[in-house]
Amino acid sequence: MSTDQATHLLPTLDRLGVADPVGVSAVDVSKAWFDEFSSAVESKEVPSVVNLFLEDGFWKDIIALTWDLRSIGGHSDIKRLLDARLSITGLSELKLSSDPNLAPVFYKPYPDLALVRFCFEFATNYGKGTGVCNLVPVKENKWKAYALLTCLDSLKDFPEKVGALRNSTADHGTWQERINAQTEFPNNDPTVVVVGAGHTGLEIAARLKYIGVPTLVIDRKPRVGDSWRDRYKALCLHDTIWYNQTPYLPFPSTWPVYSPAPKLADWLEGYAKFLELSVWTASTITKTSWDEKTKTWTVEISRGGHGTRTLSVKHLVFATGFGGRAVVPDIPGKTSYKGIAVHSSEFTSAADYVGKKAIVVGACNSGHDIAQDFYNHGIDITMRRSSTFVVSVKAVAQMLGAVFKEGFPTDLGDILNSSLPNAVVRQLHIRMVPDTANTTDKDLLEGLAKVGFKTNLGPYGAGIIPLLYERAGGYYMDTGTSSHIASGGIKIKNGSSIESFTENGLKLTDGTELQADVIVFATGYGDPRDSMREVCSPEVAAKVGQVWGVDDEGQVPGVWRNCGHEGLWFGIGNLALSRFHSLHLAMQIKAIEEGILKKSEVTF
Repeated sequence: MSTDQATHLLPTLDRLGVADPVGVSAVDVSKAWFDEFSSAVESKEVPSVVNLFLEDGFWKDIIALTWDLRSIGGHSDIKRLLDARLSITGLSELKLSSDPNLAPVFYKPYPDLALVRFCFEFATNYGKGTGVCNLVPVKENKWKAYALLTCLDSLKDFPEKVGALRNSTADHGTWQERINAQTEFPNNDPTVVVVGAGHTGLEIAARLKYIGVPTLVIDRKPRVGDSWRDRYKALCLHDTIWYNQTPYLPFPSTWPVYSPAPKLADWLEGYAKFLELSVWTASTITKTSWDEKTKTWTVEISRGGHGTRTLSVKHLVFATGFGGRAVVPDIPGKTSYKGIAVHSSEFTSAADYVGKKAIVVGACNSGHDIAQDFYNHGIDITMRRSSTFVVSVKAVAQMLGAVFKEGFPTDLGDILNSSLPNAVVRQLHIRMVPDTANTTDKDLLEGLAKVGFKTNLGPYGAGIIPLLYERAGGYYMDTGTSSHIASGGIKIKNGSSIESFTENGLKLTDGTELQADVIVFATGYGDPRDSMREVCSPEVAAKVGQVWGVDDEGQVPGVWRNCGHEGLWFGIGNLALSRFHSLHLAMQIKAIEEGILKKSEVTF
């Protein structure tokens, strides 16, 4: 993140030098600003558009103007964006949204912060989109844009084949043969190969299928859903069902608020079947090569008992998760240890260790879940851990509930949830996280503190958001384990680092020994590029930049967008991120295939 965005200040009333607005009509404020904005955009008067923003305001774009995921901050950079892309993209047909769920609203997240939010529709030369604008009051009873989002929703000539555009031809007995041919590609090759049939890979494949791009998903496991099914049995999602919906096929109203992993695994298997996705299981890529002249990949796939198939494809998408290989600390003396030591990815159930003593190394979601599994089976369990950000699922549900809730359309929730740049979200969370810690989670955190469990508020005091985007971990959303820690049912060992294995456990740098029959290392995963590096040449891998983390604009680099190598993509995210951005990845690929998007022509 650049210095300007990293040190960004919220537009408080004091900083803006204005009084608290009273009796504000969100509709009137929105219409007045939007009329000026629309007129300036349609007449291509860039300085007039820029002047409608705060000096340190933002224009966030999701493939509408930039064919990228960008957060542009400040007058000079917004002007540079519009000079380069306003005319060429043909931003036009702007009108305020008529959807009552997107009606203008005046809101005050804090007493010194007042905003009006409204939504609008627009068109470009390439498609149609949704905009979200947050205004703040300035002097002389005027309002200016603090943050504006433009998000492309569909391609003009290639909309998703859903709703009224779905297949309307009656099928009299050829359906199964058609599905078999679609899956096997007997006479043709797919345009895209997606590696990984977890939720992200399947959602990418679904988006591509229904936008008209032939796509094959491959997965090394024998069944779709095994990426969730084969994890520890105690795994349950820590965020709500409304946040985790899947595109095209929402969960039924009977679905539990927090999804058990085996149930989600079965859902994904059904998802692939009901959406007629082409998936090869028990399959692995054994070799790839890139032809710079033809802009194609040659991909060799081992299909287990079905032999080897070589495909020529245009795009290779890795959807293999947040991390790469399992990370296990290199601790001296492992050969002397007489017990069992496994990474969390190899752990199945505490039922296998009844009557034994256990240690869990690591205290994020997996570490806590596994510790609770041991506790539930009556096993003597100790967690070896460092300071962790802990937040209750109640608090998380409250934060998400503003837009992800019963009855509110998920696609609109995605737009509103993504409308602010990460630099702004960080500053809001710097306020929100301590407030939550002192109210909703006060008893929870005090209970942990009493037994010496050290917690923190995350980087910058902003909680989960920077931990997710900068580390892809480092937090625990409490689904019940914290109460067992506070009661002493799950013991903890703080501070001291691990020095070595012993015959009976682990020796720590403070001289103590933790004895155990089984040690589970919940220590995360490596670089998300690991899977790509296993099958792509060093020359290809060298062109791929950073994948995950944050860039100078606070955006996640290399994911859902250009990663540095043509025809190579990464899809990474929880169910919500993958649901939303899988469409944007699919539209980029479709636009490339139809000649709409030529990276050499994108000048910003």
